[in-house]
Amino acid sequence: MGRVATKLNIDFVISTRDNFYDDGLTGIDDPAFEISFSKIYTAKSLQKQWYSVLGNHDYRGDVEAQLNPILQKIDPRWICQRSFIVDTEIAEFFFIDSTPFVDKYFLKPKDHKYDSRGVLPREKYLSKLLKDLEIALKDSTAKWKIVVGHHPVRSIGHHGDTKELIR
Repeated sequence: MGRVATKLNIDFVISTRDNFYDDGLTGIDDPAFEISFSKIYTAKSLQKQWYSVLGNHDYRGDVEAQLNPILQKIDPRWICQRSFIVDTEIAEFFFIDSTPFVDKYFLKPKDHKYDSRGVLPREKYLSKLLKDLEIALKDSTAKWKIVVGHHPVRSIGHHGDTKELIR
């Protein structure tokens, strides 16, 4: 990744992955933050701002810890919020928290527990997120508008389409 970032002379990194496997962070002092982020992405070319969204595995841990600004003090590259906008010279990126859209994580979680703090009542949270996104997209004057989330709307990958996002 560092070699590619050097070759492309990147300005920042967008991370749509599950940030911490298997079950997110346990708190702001969880060593997984440094082990799985700070000490992994050490190439000089990766010492840029990282814009991250939450994935379903992150919701299995302490979501509030991952969103806590203290992590940015530990590693200034780290920015992770539920939803936010990054405006660049050529594009505007609209980061959205896609995990709460997926029913199985909150309605039929099987063997896992998901941290639902901040997203309950879920219907209200999702309605506000969609309304805010619609307004932001409408108000944007950027030539390129890119919506970023962990879950794809359409995919030919192993997990396939995200039916809740299609709906």
